[in-house]
Amino acid sequence: MRQAASVLDGAALGLSSLCLAHCLALPVLATALPLLGAWAEAEWVHALFVMIAAPLAATALLRPGHGLKPSAGLLAMGFLGLALLAFGALGPAAHERTATLLGALLVAAAHVLNWRRRLLHAASQPTCAAD
Repeated sequence: MRQAASVLDGAALGLSSLCLAHCLALPVLATALPLLGAWAEAEWVHALFVMIAAPLAATALLRPGHGLKPSAGLLAMGFLGLALLAFGALGPAAHERTATLLGALLVAAAHVLNWRRRLLHAASQPTCAAD
């Protein structure tokens, strides 16, 4: 179970990083490559990112593994980040970039803290020595 939780946090962190790269790097590339710019600005891309990120993030944060219970603070941080991602994807264009960047940073931070929490908990558990 703990390995699956690590994979989920890693995948969620990767998706958050991809979201940040999308928001920061693609507008620069869009000036040089109009076709890529049209694809990057397509509404379905934003909706697709949220549809992939939401269940992955929820699963990773709700099932931290290592016998840990979900952290209310990390859940709040993650779900606020997901709400901001959804608002950025579906809300007014004037707030799209700000909401998406803040949302991606919150989701990524929640996963990093969840990962760290799980590692610290695992390190504090006694190990069984073979006789």
